Parts: sequence; structure tokens; C-alpha cells
Amino acid sequence: MPPKDQLPHGTPLAAASEPESNRRRTGSSRVATGEPSDGSGRDDASEAVAAEPVTGSQEPVRAFLGLGSNLGDRAGQLRQAVARLDEVVAVSDVYETEPVGGPPQGRYLNVVVELRTARSPRKLLAECHRLEALAGRRRTVRFGPRTLDVDVLLVGDAQVAEEDLVVPHPRLWERRFVLVPLAELAPELVPPDAWDKAGGEVRHIGTLSDVDVIA
Repeated sequence: MPPKDQLPHGTPLAAASEPESNRRRTGSSRVATGEPSDGSGRDDASEAVAAEPVTGSQEPVRAFLGLGSNLGDRAGQLRQAVARLDEVVAVSDVYETEPVGGPPQGRYLNVVVELRTARSPRKLLAECHRLEALAGRRRTVRFGPRTLDVDVLLVGDAQVAEEDLVVPHPRLWERRFVLVPLAELAPELVPPDAWDKAGGEVRHIGTLSDVDVIA
């Protein structure tokens, strides 16, 4: 595990049956606040942005999305994206992180969000693209700066290997900026040896509801 100053433990991951008041929330009904996105081949954000209906015959499972921003009002864009999500159970604290790969660019703010959902990985990927489009993301340079990046990390025990979608996320265990907030919410999902393989500097900032615009 990383030093405690890099991995402060917030509210433990809420079980599905835990009272709503005990879950980490920053709004009254929603939290106010996979690289499927980079490999999708979607080059403009003018797609329809209507919310995907929450339907499905499967039992709900725990799913985790990774959100990051390094352009504009980083914290504000994360808050808006999380507020637009349904089925949110918990949101990690915010971490400022150095970019991993890509051209020189500014530092990111990152969070991980847990959902309790019956949606398929494919429908969750569509939701990721919807949130990115609403944030005005433009894909011009691979791994380049972006107003919002949303990745499908884990969806229950689902395993997907398709051209534009791999679940679990193919670089999940290489990225400390994902593992630190994920371990905050669900430490049992992060193997002890994962920290030896993960790279990137991570600095704890605070809760998403308390973080103001950071230059």
C-alpha cells in the first residue's frame, strides 16, 4: 500500500443495504459534486447526449467508473459529471495526479465513482461518452489533455474484450491515479502487489464537495 498521506481512508464502501445517510454524498439525491474512451475512435462530441434509460433484467452489481479532468474548471467538471450519473453509491476523494503517457500537459484531478447498476458494460460505456460530450470533450491527440475523461473500470465480475471496450480496464493496475481512489472505496478489490506495478504521482486534495476551482 502507498503511504497513508497518499491514501487517506474516507467513508468505507457502502453495502447496498446501508442507509442512504451513511453513504458519501454531496447532494440531496445524487452526488453533487473504459481506456475505452481513448480507443473508441469517436472523434467528435456532437453525438446525442440523452441519458440512457436504466433498464436491464440482470441483478444490480457494483460497478466503478474513473473520472479525470485537466482542462478548465477541473473540479467543477467532475462535480457536473457525477451529478449527472444515476445509481451512485459512493464517490472517492479527489486526487491531483501527474499525466501518464501522452504529450506534455497539466495535472489532472481524478475521482472514482461506485455505482449499483444492472446496466451492461456496453451501456455504461455509452454513459461515459455521454458525460464526455456534455463536457465538450474533443478527441484530437491520443492521451492528450481533456475537459473530462470517463472510463469503465469494473462491472461486477464481467469480462469484456472487444475492440472499443475492455473490462476490467486494460490499464487499471498500471495507474496509481486509479488505484488510490479505488482502494479508498473498495480496498478488497486492490491486490497488495498492485502498488509495485502502478506508476504516477498522486496527491490527496479533499472531498469533491469541498474542493474549489484549483489553478
